[in-house]
Amino acid sequence: MNDDLNEIIDNELAEEGSELYEHIRFVVDQGQQVERIDLYLTNHISNISRNRVQNAAKAGNILVNNKPVKQNYKVRPNDVISIVFTYPPRETDIKPQEIPLNIVHEDDDVIVINKQAGLVVHPGHGNFDHTLLNGLAYYFEQTGQNIENHYGYLVHRIDKDTTGLMIVAKNETAQAVLAHQFFEHTIHRRYHALVWGDFDEDEGTIVGNIGRSNADRRKMTVYPFGENGKEAITHWRVLERFGYVTLNEYQLETGRTHQIRVHSQYIGHPLFNDAMYGGDVILKGTTFSKYKQFIDNCFKIMPRHALHAKELGFVHPTTGEQMMFVSDLPDDMTQVLGKWRTYLKARNLLEE
Repeated sequence: MNDDLNEIIDNELAEEGSELYEHIRFVVDQGQQVERIDLYLTNHISNISRNRVQNAAKAGNILVNNKPVKQNYKVRPNDVISIVFTYPPRETDIKPQEIPLNIVHEDDDVIVINKQAGLVVHPGHGNFDHTLLNGLAYYFEQTGQNIENHYGYLVHRIDKDTTGLMIVAKNETAQAVLAHQFFEHTIHRRYHALVWGDFDEDEGTIVGNIGRSNADRRKMTVYPFGENGKEAITHWRVLERFGYVTLNEYQLETGRTHQIRVHSQYIGHPLFNDAMYGGDVILKGTTFSKYKQFIDNCFKIMPRHALHAKELGFVHPTTGEQMMFVSDLPDDMTQVLGKWRTYLKARNLLEE
């Protein structure tokens, strides 16, 4: 594989978003001999198996000159090839561990999980086990399922302290099809979040590239002029107003790391109790000690950012059926919203 193509791939892999795929685009050399595209890609891209190439072609993830092609397409000089590859399994030492999993749907190709707060999706820095993948490895083992890599195939993820719906594929073919839907933004995802402050409008859209913060590499930041990061678009709609905080619905058009959290901070409305993005202090409200105690109590009930993946919809990778799932808000978020409703009612009575 030539150095230019290596650089293209490295740039795509350097900044993973919520989706777990890589997008590669390049032009075939002028001196290239006619060759099947599955053989060409296997020979020109390191660590890519022919099976992964063929799965990508079946899912419609290989385009030549902006048109999807089959695995037997003959590559020609100056062809513009665009590919979406799912990441190959990297976590080879994932031990099966018994972890409670709320499974809302399962079939031969996919499993949909309603993830609890505090559960990391996959091993990483500081979290080497007791992740969702460890729990899936245990579940598949206990239920006698012969999953090739024994823990499933990720196509997206949600943060450790975000609750709600996510999908895991059971085979590489399903993973490739779902990755195509994420790449084309046809996956339906809606979140509910409690954020600081009130809004002048009832709905809106946040646009701003998202990338790693230069000041703190654990955090993401918005680059509004597009000089860094990747395109990110978030649509929001007010569901319920409490004066000092607001319950919003968010719909993602893209899937960047911490997208809702960092976009909310960018427009001055950090998520309630989001320590990483400044929402774990009193940003709106009074100076009364009782109000401070009220907020502290809310933080104790919900010691995490107030974000829940409520709706998830996708086209089934095998049957073509439109699948849709809805998840109730978790108890901690429901309790905090109840306290805000009571607080707002009491405040309105005092103002009458």
